Amino acid sequence: MEIALNNLQEKTVITLSMEQIVMSVLQKTAEVYDIEAHTEVSVVLANDEYIHALNLEYRGKDCSTDVLSFALNEGDEPEVLDGPEEVLLGDIIISVETATRQAEEYGHSLERELAYLTVHGILHLLGYDHMTEEEKTEMRQEEEHVLSLLGIHRV
Repeated sequence: MEIALNNLQEKTVITLSMEQIVMSVLQKTAEVYDIEAHTEVSVVLANDEYIHALNLEYRGKDCSTDVLSFALNEGDEPEVLDGPEEVLLGDIIISVETATRQAEEYGHSLERELAYLTVHGILHLLGYDHMTEEEKTEMRQEEEHVLSLLGIHRV
């Protein structure tokens, strides 16, 4: 999987270990779900203001949130002749400000929270949702499965 990681916020220093945890979660998810190597996903580390604007524009919710996912494979893509055969999976936007607050609230590290939000975001891109209790249970099981393969467990 090809991963583009962009840090658009300045409030929290994003360490190499934070970047590595995001990358490793995406790579492990790709492995578990047989996502092809030429698949691209983008992760944006943002602040509350940035994600709030996206949440309002695309979901009609006038508040910030922890993670948003925008799947790019839902519509028909035009065929590009003789071009690279790439699959654009989508974009994951994570509010580092909210992730920091949630990590403190849940009593674990920011790295663990970023790992959780990353797997949550990519599962949305793969079609998982949590609109019903059944969907929520299934999605939570998948999140925990991927994280456990990386040795990341709930505290």
